[in-house]
Amino acid sequence: MIKNNIPPVAKKIAVQLEKHNDTRVDDYFWMNERDSPEVLSHLKEENRYYDEMTSHTKAFQTELFEEMKGRIKEDDTSVPYKHNGYWYYRRFETGKDYPLYCRKEGNLDAPEIIVFDNNEMASGHSYFSQASYSVSEDNTIAAYGVDTVSRRQYTIRFKNLLTGEIFSTEIKNTTGGAVWANDNKTVYYSRKDEETLRSNQIFKHTLGTDPSEDVLVYQEDDETFYTYVFKSKSKKYILIGSDSTMTSEFRFASAARGTTDFKVFQERTRGLEYAVSHYDNAFYIQTNKDKATNFKVMRTPENQTAMQHWEDLIPHREDTLIEDVEIFKEYLVISERSNGLNKIRIKSWDDSVDYYLPFDNETYDAYPTTNIDFDTPVLRYAYNALNTPASVIDFDMKTQEKTVLKEQEILGGNFSKDNYKMERIWAPAQDSAKIPISIVYHKDTVLDGNAPLLQYAYGSYGSTIDPSFSSIRLSLLDRGFIYAIAHIRGGEYLGRKWYEDGKLLKKKNTFTDFIDVSKHLIAQNYTSSKHLYAYGGSAGGLLMGAVINMAPELYNGVIAAVPFVDVVTTMLDDTIPLTTGEYDEWGNPNDKEFYEYMKSYSPYDNAFAKAYPNLLVTTGYHDSQVQYWEPAKWIAKLRENNTSNNQIIFQCNMDAGHGGASGRFEALKEVAQDYAFLLDLEGVTK
Repeated sequence: MIKNNIPPVAKKIAVQLEKHNDTRVDDYFWMNERDSPEVLSHLKEENRYYDEMTSHTKAFQTELFEEMKGRIKEDDTSVPYKHNGYWYYRRFETGKDYPLYCRKEGNLDAPEIIVFDNNEMASGHSYFSQASYSVSEDNTIAAYGVDTVSRRQYTIRFKNLLTGEIFSTEIKNTTGGAVWANDNKTVYYSRKDEETLRSNQIFKHTLGTDPSEDVLVYQEDDETFYTYVFKSKSKKYILIGSDSTMTSEFRFASAARGTTDFKVFQERTRGLEYAVSHYDNAFYIQTNKDKATNFKVMRTPENQTAMQHWEDLIPHREDTLIEDVEIFKEYLVISERSNGLNKIRIKSWDDSVDYYLPFDNETYDAYPTTNIDFDTPVLRYAYNALNTPASVIDFDMKTQEKTVLKEQEILGGNFSKDNYKMERIWAPAQDSAKIPISIVYHKDTVLDGNAPLLQYAYGSYGSTIDPSFSSIRLSLLDRGFIYAIAHIRGGEYLGRKWYEDGKLLKKKNTFTDFIDVSKHLIAQNYTSSKHLYAYGGSAGGLLMGAVINMAPELYNGVIAAVPFVDVVTTMLDDTIPLTTGEYDEWGNPNDKEFYEYMKSYSPYDNAFAKAYPNLLVTTGYHDSQVQYWEPAKWIAKLRENNTSNNQIIFQCNMDAGHGGASGRFEALKEVAQDYAFLLDLEGVTK
């Protein structure tokens, strides 16, 4: 790394932030003045410094990009699925960044109909994202959402699939999805609050009318909830959901025609979570009712939906988390997780059949995929592992025969899964818990403590990071890196309690688990602190920030992507997108107990004088989830307090948001930048 360049020095304007008789001084609060000349100038200087500090790796970044791109089949096509008489799929063409969404009528030998060409639609935009589209029941009109800013504020438009005409109607500031009633002229959609970006309203739109005439069907006034709308797989009902972190509520109405008459399924009760599916004359509920921590499945008549009528169908089990249910005409498919591993259970409605799909690896990723067809014995699922590319499989639930429809093709001629070893080990935590770790490395990598290792985790919202395959990651593995996923508390890898033990006033378990995993990997000679690296994004970026405050000596380098690092200030500002809906995850700092606990781990508030590791921080100027100023402020404060000679560099993508650059190859360039940073620290230059 170049050592002689001087990083930007942000000006300091002390702002006193007072709460609960406590005063915090924020010298960089001014950075939240979006679009101000001073902010834009500072970000430009940060990007200039980043370019200078990484200029010696530019050729290597290009080499890595071409290498990763070279493994990807450019003219690729997804496995078609059948819906309402048409086969739908998407495909990519060589040299193009965006997909084409297509369909064929009746059978796969029919002529291709291009529904959307995202390459044409993205022309002239530095960022482009199309939300999933939905087609009217008569197969003639598609509703679709487009975002060209990267704030996740989609504009819904309509296309006549018979003539190709794009209607002039534009419905702005939505989540992007639209749900059709069965009358082929009514759609329901979620609109966002302009300031907080919380989806708080459900509207009904009638084709041919001006969006200003759209009817408000439901408004969610509780700022800790967001709302959404969908249609049951049976096509009988339109359902409106309202969710917070730990409470659910649904409303339902006939899907036959556009209506505003929605009935409450079960009134919200704090702590009661449930999800609803429909089949025949009953609703099926996945719920934590009756202290079912890992959830159970219940059933109730469609005309008696209050919870006093719910009856157990799949009981709660202490050792098994129920993650999802999929309903077919003859079968109920339950996605479960036991001891961290995915399991797919198939049960017939008449109870004559009840079995699990067989998986024999010690760590893998398997899940149902697109199963829109209700009247079929065929379940479509995906399977992959850290050393095994993804497969899409059709499984006949009646004959128990499986057909592999597609295996991910890794181009270049050098890949063999036999060249990579994978393991699952367990690290002891400070409080005697055992933390699972999924590991993959090249078979020629020697485990003598000198191998570089990239440790990844997320650890929030109950989100489970499964051990899935990545062709991109091969660029690290083939250069001697070990890759480890730490399944820390805050996720649901070991069930719902694993999540609950890593949130609110137990959030620090997430950070200490990650540190304990690092110590265990060093103790077991997988790596050493000279060769250990960490990566996390968003809430995982918070994890990175907390970890380098608590144990900076363990890591040679850390990458924090779009990191949530100014926890207290952000959670006190209810005008910032997502804040109020996060109270049940992090706590509400208007309560002194939560304020003090957050302040004790918030990376920005705890950036004091210490020897920080080499650090790369990335963000997007239009990020709607974590505002750009959080990492910008954090970088300034870290540089001010860093006592080591290690580099702290920052890049702000001025055209992107939370998900980074759009397009499959532009996104690869960002990965190449990250990998070049890590490999450069290891002295690897090609």
